[in-house]
Amino acid sequence: MDEHQAQAATQLISTNPQDWPVAPGWQPLVDAFFEQGAGRQLLGFLQQRLDADAVVFPPRPLRALELTPPEAVRVVILGQDPYHGRGQAEGLAFSVASGVRLPPSLQNIFKEMQRDLGQPFPAFPNPGGSLVQWAKNGVLLLNTCLTVEEGQAASHSGKGWEKLTDAVIRHVAEGQRPVVFMLWGNHAQSKRVFIPQDRGHLVLTSNHPSPLSALRPPVPFIGNGHFGRAREFRLQHGY
Repeated sequence: MDEHQAQAATQLISTNPQDWPVAPGWQPLVDAFFEQGAGRQLLGFLQQRLDADAVVFPPRPLRALELTPPEAVRVVILGQDPYHGRGQAEGLAFSVASGVRLPPSLQNIFKEMQRDLGQPFPAFPNPGGSLVQWAKNGVLLLNTCLTVEEGQAASHSGKGWEKLTDAVIRHVAEGQRPVVFMLWGNHAQSKRVFIPQDRGHLVLTSNHPSPLSALRPPVPFIGNGHFGRAREFRLQHGY
């Protein structure tokens, strides 16, 4: 693997949306965003950062929309922005590439699943901390901001991604199928305004799984019971 291939595997090298595949059902929404001012400004910003030799993650910002078509979405788990360590971010909220050490937030997610569902870990998910199989099975793992620079959390916040991801959340929430929304932390919960109350969705809220908040009031992440409630909801709706 040459240097260019190695970079392409872990970091952003193109600002052409055509190099970021999405499922066909998302394509009109994505195209509309990048044809508008906010989308064009975002692409310009990303190109400026790459021209300045900034290291930007992940390599495919729209991977959540690639792996989980809109018609397949059963659960939405909303994160904030990608992991900012090299080799961690793989375009799915909370997920890390196979072989990467589990970040603390993901460890707490697995702990709560084991507590709530009684499933042994780390046997599942397999391998390691990659949640690709979740994404392929209807869990939309969406960050509200889809790129970040190495070592600089929230460095691309407010640059335009939020307009796209708000539109994605709204699109799912306005569909006819009841969906589980897991909103962990204040940032995720601020998106609740996009979820109509008359569509039968299950909206679950608690603190973020970060060690800074997972055990603190008002609603600790550990012990929130979200995974069991989501499983019951999905069974009730025949998923």
